[in-house]
Amino acid sequence: MQFRFSPGRGSGSSSSVSGGAVAERRAPMRVAGVMDPAELRALGAAVREVRARRGLSQEELGFAGGLHRNYVGGIERGELNVTFRILLKVARGLNVPLSELVGLYERNRTER
Repeated sequence: MQFRFSPGRGSGSSSSVSGGAVAERRAPMRVAGVMDPAELRALGAAVREVRARRGLSQEELGFAGGLHRNYVGGIERGELNVTFRILLKVARGLNVPLSELVGLYERNRTER
């Protein structure tokens, strides 16, 4: 979810936030070449599957891979479009080859 903050005017503003900032929700931007949310969820499901098989918590995976547990959760929920560097950290934290994660991602993509 993305937020855009616009300054409010002291009087007459519908903002209840001190300082006058108003949060507005916007739909996620669709850009050619950017992963679609279903693909991000497929990758997240692959990470979650391997993590569960290994008996690791999100916190344990994060520690092993050098990531924060909340970041791991965001990956698993398909909220984050991770970089290659982060994907390598996840694979190393899970102690699996990157090809295994990619293979599970491919399988999850075709199941939708």
